[in-house]
Amino acid sequence: MSASRIAVFRPSDGVRQFQCLRQISATRSPICHPVRSHGARRQQDGIDARLDLLQRRYQSSSSGKKPKEQKEPMPSAKLLFRALRQSLTFRPLFSAFRGQSLRSLFRQSPEELVLAIILLCGVAGVSVYAVYAYFNYFESEQFTRFPPEIAKSLRRALYYSNYAPDARLALKYYKIALEQCSAAGLDPFSDEVMGVKIQLAAWLESIGSYQNSIDVLEALLRDSKKFVDVMEKSVRDGLVDNAGRLVDAPVVPKPEAAQGGEVEEQPEPENLWAKRTRVLGKAVGISVKLGELYADEHVLQGDAAGERLVWAVETVLKELQRRQVDGVKQGEGNWMTPEQIGGALEALGNHYESKSQHYLSAPLFLQAVTLAPSNSCHTAVLMNNLAISLAQQPVESPLEKRQTSAATVPGEQTSRAPTRATLLASARAWALHAQEASQKVKGEDRTEECDEACAVALCNLGDIAAMTGEVEEAKRKFKESIALSKKISFDPGTIQAQEGLKRVTAASPMKSL
Repeated sequence: MSASRIAVFRPSDGVRQFQCLRQISATRSPICHPVRSHGARRQQDGIDARLDLLQRRYQSSSSGKKPKEQKEPMPSAKLLFRALRQSLTFRPLFSAFRGQSLRSLFRQSPEELVLAIILLCGVAGVSVYAVYAYFNYFESEQFTRFPPEIAKSLRRALYYSNYAPDARLALKYYKIALEQCSAAGLDPFSDEVMGVKIQLAAWLESIGSYQNSIDVLEALLRDSKKFVDVMEKSVRDGLVDNAGRLVDAPVVPKPEAAQGGEVEEQPEPENLWAKRTRVLGKAVGISVKLGELYADEHVLQGDAAGERLVWAVETVLKELQRRQVDGVKQGEGNWMTPEQIGGALEALGNHYESKSQHYLSAPLFLQAVTLAPSNSCHTAVLMNNLAISLAQQPVESPLEKRQTSAATVPGEQTSRAPTRATLLASARAWALHAQEASQKVKGEDRTEECDEACAVALCNLGDIAAMTGEVEEAKRKFKESIALSKKISFDPGTIQAQEGLKRVTAASPMKSL
């Protein structure tokens, strides 16, 4: 055995006694063991047992078996609700905007406070606009009247048409929307479905695809004419009664009131006569639009334009005559408004005027003026068109030449054609009426069209004065037109009046010679 040395220390202050055992060996290091009491030994034994347990656990985990992670206890629902309520409260935000808080914040950092207020106002404005745009666009009546799937396709079509232009995607979703309308069994002659097709044609025109726009409107016009023809044939065959319903169609009973309740008044369903009026009116408008497209400089199909415009005017007049002779049918409703009828007449008059057939355009403009409202700027435009047609109308039109040559009864007096002076006097009168009408319109009805019509009327008066040989009067009117056109930034009026003034100025020295 190795030698050992034992040192015993017995302090005099009553402190716990320690015994240091030092063993000196060639293979072991010195170890000091405190000498404890019986209770301390038991406590030390418990600590050693815990250390052994932890060591065994560590060895087992190091061997590849990971201990299961203990999940943290979930907070109670009451604590979650309280935290959520505190996070959503605006009390700190409102307290920051009190007078005393704002003053203190402004003293500490004025630039940051102003920037924060600007950013806060900007965020509030964007939020308000987003809510407004959502309810004004996505939840507007133009979409909510369709089923959700069709409304979704239409929103995408309009988005790729107006907001993020993409012709391929817009056309794709327009086609999908129309296919969905057909699959859902929607009436192809309802305002909703016809409106989608008209919107598609307008979009095609806006991107310069004029021929495709014409094709869409031609197909819609053809279907509308077919519906009107079939409905009129059914009336002649006795398949439609006086109430505008099919003879063998079942009558839908009216809903009865519940006990103690009242029946809500529902709108009367549209009968066949009312549907005919609506579809025929749409067909007239489509035909007028086709006339304008055919006459466009990108298409230039004058004959086709004349055919569509003539059909529109003839249809309007025939329907008016039918109602005067046969009377208005039950539930048929009103025909086109005077402004709509005047628009069809004006379109045909513009077509004849573009072909220098003023003897045909003048009567149409005259009828349009009689149908136009008195307190309207467009009435002055119609009067200007009538004045131009009368001023440029020949003394003897081609129709009058044929009638004169076809007279077979000798000695029969034919109607005297108006003289050139009479036509110019009528043109001057209508130009003055146009000037007065444009100045008479006041208030909300007055638009920039009134000022433009007044400038055109002054230019027309200058042209008429030049035709009658009143050179000074013509110069004065042209100068007034130039001044007014420049004042309202009406460039076409300025150019036309300047050309007229140059023409009169160049012709006056020659006359003096």
